Amino acid sequence: MRARPPAIPEYRSLTPEALDALERAVRERRRVALRRRGTEYVVVAERLEMSERDDVLAGRLPMTGELLTFRLHDLESFAVLP
Repeated sequence: MRARPPAIPEYRSLTPEALDALERAVRERRRVALRRRGTEYVVVAERLEMSERDDVLAGRLPMTGELLTFRLHDLESFAVLP
């Protein structure tokens, strides 16, 4: 019997663990699957900007290279992909 690979953590709130995962994704240029307003996006994390008003993740679409920005408080969920 083969062991199942570990599940990919999905974050639904902005806990310290979730923010650490996003920071690590930016450092390592990892793919992030995120859901906003019912639409799922997969982007390569480029930068995380923290401010008093809006914390923002900037990610690039792998197919087109377009840079998208996502307010973290608008996200329904996200997962850093292996």
